Amino acid sequence: MSSRTSPGSQQITIRRAVARDAKRLTRLVRGSGAYAGKYAAAVAGYRVGPDYIEAHRVFVAVGADEGGDRVLGFYSLVLAPPELDLLFVADEAQKRGIGRLLVAHMQSEARAAGLDRVKVVAHLPAADFYHRVGAVRTGTAFANPPAVPWDRPEFEFRITSE
Repeated sequence: MSSRTSPGSQQITIRRAVARDAKRLTRLVRGSGAYAGKYAAAVAGYRVGPDYIEAHRVFVAVGADEGGDRVLGFYSLVLAPPELDLLFVADEAQKRGIGRLLVAHMQSEARAAGLDRVKVVAHLPAADFYHRVGAVRTGTAFANPPAVPWDRPEFEFRITSE
């Protein structure tokens, strides 16, 4: 578990997700403003289940508030083949550096796992974010209707040893 302060000076802890987080993570995915309008169908039935959390390295960013820990975002690192499968920040928590914190944490986890690269197939509205946090564009994942009826940019994080 790591703890940092976001630019908005809120204490944020990144911890390993557990099975009881599944419903909150599913709500975060389905409620994401980045998937509104024409993108809504892509996450309408999406589920982050306890089995998924157990099978992959899923980490949650939580902020302490008066009611306890509030989920601000999360990511999932799949080791084989190396891929950042999910990365979401709650709509109300965006633009506060939480996505950057999650990416830095993911890179640390990838490094610890001995990975030298991590692929990302990005959602179109997130492409600029991945570029800003150091991912390099490597290609295009072509549409796969009906599940994903649009092309998506592929990126790669190159993991360097520290």
